[in-house]
Amino acid sequence: MADPKGFLTTTERELPKRRPVPVRLMDWKEVYEQGDPSQLRRQAGRCMDCGVAFCHQGCPLGNLIPEWNDLMWRGEGRQAIERLHATNNFPEFTGRLCPAPCESSCVLGINQPPVTIKQVEVSIIDQAFSSGWVEPHPPQRLTGRTVAVVGSGPAGLAAAQQLTRAGHTVRVYERDDRIGGLLRYGIPDFKMEKHHIDARIAQMRSEGTRFQAGTEIGRDLSWSALRARFDAIVVATGATVPRELPIPGRDLDGVHFAMEYLVQGNHAVAGDDLAEQITAEGKHVIVIGGGDTGADCIGTAHRQQALSVTNLAIGEQPPEDRPEHQPWPTFPTLFEVSSAHEEGGQRQYLASTVEFLGNDVGEVRALRVAETEFVDGRRVPRAGTEREIPADLVLIAMGFTGPERDALDAQLPVAFDERGNVARDRDYQTGEPGVFVAGDAGRGQSLIVWAIAEGRAAAAAVDRYLQGSTSLPAPIRPTDRAISI
Repeated sequence: MADPKGFLTTTERELPKRRPVPVRLMDWKEVYEQGDPSQLRRQAGRCMDCGVAFCHQGCPLGNLIPEWNDLMWRGEGRQAIERLHATNNFPEFTGRLCPAPCESSCVLGINQPPVTIKQVEVSIIDQAFSSGWVEPHPPQRLTGRTVAVVGSGPAGLAAAQQLTRAGHTVRVYERDDRIGGLLRYGIPDFKMEKHHIDARIAQMRSEGTRFQAGTEIGRDLSWSALRARFDAIVVATGATVPRELPIPGRDLDGVHFAMEYLVQGNHAVAGDDLAEQITAEGKHVIVIGGGDTGADCIGTAHRQQALSVTNLAIGEQPPEDRPEHQPWPTFPTLFEVSSAHEEGGQRQYLASTVEFLGNDVGEVRALRVAETEFVDGRRVPRAGTEREIPADLVLIAMGFTGPERDALDAQLPVAFDERGNVARDRDYQTGEPGVFVAGDAGRGQSLIVWAIAEGRAAAAAVDRYLQGSTSLPAPIRPTDRAISI
């Protein structure tokens, strides 16, 4: 156990300070200041080492949270990262981007603010990288079997690292010009600077994983050709088809999906030359959708010096405290103020977009919005409540409906389930022998921690398929409950 009296003597939940808003809006660096080691030690010491650690239930990876909290409190950083890496390939990603369902399950959270698990996690991995403790772990022997991983997001990278360490020859294909998938181009730098991805990719290269960017499977290389070249395939392409908003005026200039906007913004921050860029500079911006992607758009628009930013959500404002129908240790839906919301703009709930209004040259000039009402369980605009909101740029951030399927349908082919995801069995295998699927492509839009967990579990299934048995851990099955966002 960490400090036996820690949860009694330190009752407050302490988080690192965010940099002042006027300062951080001038750059794209991460919003948090350097953590105070004594503060982190106090927070790690609040861990109770529960008889039944429900934080394990909340974490799909099964992270050994009480163990590395204890080691962090004792100042044994090298042992802490070993325990953290035992279950999580990429704590530098989850520690920054995961909404921390583990904290919602913290036993201390029954009557006190929960342990700052996520912040302790990221401090452990940051110390490990700065101290040179993150080293390559190449396999002791090669199996002679080959695996193609299609997609270099968290699921694909986790599967690739596990399979490489098992001795297979693994090549990761990515259609973008850099490795990282949604981590690279979907997440703004103020949430995670990209040198964290580069450092992990360097480790994986040293272990023997091969990467091929700028290659789209289904166009540059067919799925059937890939199947012929490799002993197994892991489909980790994500759920990249955005949810559409089919209302009048959708084809006006200035109405875009969120990912069109964020991807271009990340390219620009990386120093890439763009012939044309969707930018919020000098514009009234409206973001439709109240999730993490919407918040990323808000923070990006602020840094591009938008005139105003309005965030619309069709549903009710979530409560600030855990509601009765979402009791501990479930993961509740709560009202949160992210760093992007803290930076300005307005948030409007129960707002149903009825129509995009344009000017004489086909550009969006406003949104017609109505109050949301619930009819037979459906959210619909309330008649007579329509109003207009000025808009020069509208970003649709309403989530994703599943993976892109045309090439898979035509060239492999694989089946799809009723939700539009790639169908698979309990061993992550599709109906096509040797073709496996992990992450959002198989489970639908979900969390980064689920993607890594599925990548690890799918790797174990692939290893078993190729070798007859496996020593790789398999933390979850595809039928396990998903946490929606």
